[in-house]
Amino acid sequence: MDIIQFENQEYFYLFLIIPVFVLIFFIARYRQKKKLQRLGEWSLVNHMLPMRSGRRPYVKHLLFLCAFSALVMAAVNPQVGYKLEDVTMEGVDIVIALDVSRSMMAEDIRPNRLERAKMAVSRLIDQLESDRVGVVIFAGSAVTQVPLTSDHDAARMLLRTVNTNSIQVQGTSLAHALERSIASFSDKDSKSRVIILISDGENHTDEPVPVAARAQDMGITIHTVGIGTSSGAPIPVYRNNELTGFLRDAQGNTVISKFDEPMLREIAQSGGGMFQTGTGPDLGLNNIMEEIRNMEQQEYESAQFSEYESRFHYFVAIALVLLLLEFLIFERKNKWINKIKLFDVS
Repeated sequence: MDIIQFENQEYFYLFLIIPVFVLIFFIARYRQKKKLQRLGEWSLVNHMLPMRSGRRPYVKHLLFLCAFSALVMAAVNPQVGYKLEDVTMEGVDIVIALDVSRSMMAEDIRPNRLERAKMAVSRLIDQLESDRVGVVIFAGSAVTQVPLTSDHDAARMLLRTVNTNSIQVQGTSLAHALERSIASFSDKDSKSRVIILISDGENHTDEPVPVAARAQDMGITIHTVGIGTSSGAPIPVYRNNELTGFLRDAQGNTVISKFDEPMLREIAQSGGGMFQTGTGPDLGLNNIMEEIRNMEQQEYESAQFSEYESRFHYFVAIALVLLLLEFLIFERKNKWINKIKLFDVS
């Protein structure tokens, strides 16, 4: 089955110009009618101007609007994909476990921990070749945001939607994050499986280290990235995108979220991976990618649309035909054209 995509979706906004064209047209028609009414009675004016057409301007304007719409669609460039094929690819399955708890809103890393992590993960996805990637988000519980996929564009798009409201249960459960990440792998026998855990390391509810050790026994490598500073920072509270204060505990004290490096180091050690301190634009993910590239690659099949064909030229042709018709239809009646009835638009 064919699938349709649009190469330049931003040009859809040009359709918003059409109501402006319609408004300008009707204002011009209204002013013209007012001028003609000044000449006398409407029936007398029509008798004085026998070649005046009431319908043709509307037909011409409708043709113009249709031609403009066709040109917009040409700019959008619909593309049809076909030739669905099963392609054998080699790569590593990578699940990124991203902390989205409220502590990730701390601004000791600009603009905040979560946004910096999302930017770094997006750059990491850009580096992937035939690897499959999945995204697990977690706070007090964990969910799979992106199942393992070779569609890196879709993974980036879904990553952009992640925020601290994506998980209802607050807190930080690193064990739940690891459990959900382990469950995300489809091939249980593959040795080419990696979990990258990105968090500030604050763990409130459980013991993640035994889970990391069990993952290593299953052939899954766990790397960790710590984001934040040891001095920590308060957790801002926003309402309607405006800062209203900072998170406080039951005693009314401002909560300071600090980066827990020892916990993340221990998880990486138990998971057979490496720990990186989240500094720089890449948060140390480039070093982790170098380790991943040295791993054994696994083969898997992925269904892909191997080709896309542009269809913009059809809309260009339609626009040219409509503009030609609009040019050939005169606003005023023509006695010679009326005789041969080339256009029956009175």
